[in-house]
Amino acid sequence: MKTFNELDLSKSLIQFPSITPVDAGAINFLAKKLRSLGFKTKIIEFKDKNTKPIKNLYAKLGKSRPNFCYAGHTDVVPPGDYKDWSVHPFKPRVVKGNLIGRGANDMKSSIACFVAAVSEFLRIRKSFKGSISFLITGDEEGHAINGTKKLVNYLKQKKERIDFCLVGEPTNPNRLGEMIKIGRRGSLSCELEIQGLQGHIAYPQLLNNPITCLVNLCKRLKDIKLDSGNKNFQPSNLEFTSINVDNKAHNVIPARAKTKFNIRYNNMQNAKTLKRKILNEVKKFCKKYKTKFRIKFLESGDAFLTKPEKTIQMSKKIIKKITGINPVFSTTGGTSDARFIKSIAPCLEFGLVNKSMHRVDEFVPVNDLKKLKKIYLEILKNYF
Repeated sequence: MKTFNELDLSKSLIQFPSITPVDAGAINFLAKKLRSLGFKTKIIEFKDKNTKPIKNLYAKLGKSRPNFCYAGHTDVVPPGDYKDWSVHPFKPRVVKGNLIGRGANDMKSSIACFVAAVSEFLRIRKSFKGSISFLITGDEEGHAINGTKKLVNYLKQKKERIDFCLVGEPTNPNRLGEMIKIGRRGSLSCELEIQGLQGHIAYPQLLNNPITCLVNLCKRLKDIKLDSGNKNFQPSNLEFTSINVDNKAHNVIPARAKTKFNIRYNNMQNAKTLKRKILNEVKKFCKKYKTKFRIKFLESGDAFLTKPEKTIQMSKKIIKKITGINPVFSTTGGTSDARFIKSIAPCLEFGLVNKSMHRVDEFVPVNDLKKLKKIYLEILKNYF
């Protein structure tokens, strides 16, 4: 049976400039490698109105259950100015023991490690009871409209069952082995516009400055204590990301003022109740200041928590054995596609160190690639 080297495969994947929503050939390349291992692959393209099409991959080896699935994404964030990099972001190089390139950390190298682990597993195990599958999207770094969310619905329609999913996102703050994610906070974004009455600044009594309402409303929203958190989650938190008036004149009271904010919330909250709470405050302030408003919410998924069952506990022991570090269970950080997958399977998230993700000179130590491949291999061997 053919086996793949995790470093070589990482380099090959990084060479595709697959900046969301552009695939650049990454999905086809990965599908070809998996087919060489005996996987049946299906590339599915989704497209919503006013969005760019996204390629997704579901690949499977075997027909029986249990079905152990690996989930990840081939898309990456823009590299920024190429001149700021010590190497070309899509021409990866190993420098002083580190593989540098866009996607080295988040998360093409993790995909490479799992493919390499599967190839080694199949060399060792000529047959096994169950199935191995890959759920790969090209829309994780974008709006996640045409990616894993739709792919999960597609699998539901096909009555395809997944018994456990390992999501390969980078989960460790400083050293490989520190952290396993068993849940994620929810995310709710909001765009708010307060509408006043524009006019000459010398006659404020005739006008209605929307900035006054907005500034006081922002303070009120920021001062609200949503909760104190619990044993599994940190407190829910609201952060403003922009305030914009778009007024170039110094002697004109503007017609409107806008703000954007995001709430990262725990499992004590949900999007429905948070939207109601925000809307009540907006209505109250706009009534007080006699202004009107427009508001738009964007839900990215509610908070969730996976009970640390036997597969998660088994994985934890393997990680400790190989890295020498006893990983903690955590729900910190941003969102991931596990928020969609958790509706069809229990999820564990474990990947590389996330220190350099999205940065210039994104990198991963080559030794971490070797360890991660070994961890994934041992998880497969123990699961089957």
